[in-house]
Amino acid sequence: MTSVEWTPALFASIDAKDTQRLLSFLSDDARFRFGNLPAAVGREAIREAVNGFFASIAACRHDVANVWAPNGHVICQGEVTYTKHDGGILTLPFVNVFRMAGSLIRDYAIYVDASTLFSASLADETTAAARRGPK
Repeated sequence: MTSVEWTPALFASIDAKDTQRLLSFLSDDARFRFGNLPAAVGREAIREAVNGFFASIAACRHDVANVWAPNGHVICQGEVTYTKHDGGILTLPFVNVFRMAGSLIRDYAIYVDASTLFSASLADETTAAARRGPK
């Protein structure tokens, strides 16, 4: 059975928006996928994807309710609360599935429907663009 004592530190790194610390939990050849976005493979591609996501939100907080560790995997289930740059707050259920390579994550899959996190921002940007009129 895989140890799960490290999972609070992993989520603390995410909640602190600390990309470098998050990367320390991943293998060099890790694969990272957030929702239905394309997977990032390798630490540099993951760094870029994570930094881009962190820049798109003001803050996040994970409340992990359950952690399971079956056969070389770790599964975390809970709720994540995002704070948007406009001050809006959105709480969503999530499940993360990690395929482990020893003590490091080799495949990091995040299952969350974050479409509402970005749809309001997109709608706001579209409305602002419409108010400005054509260029």
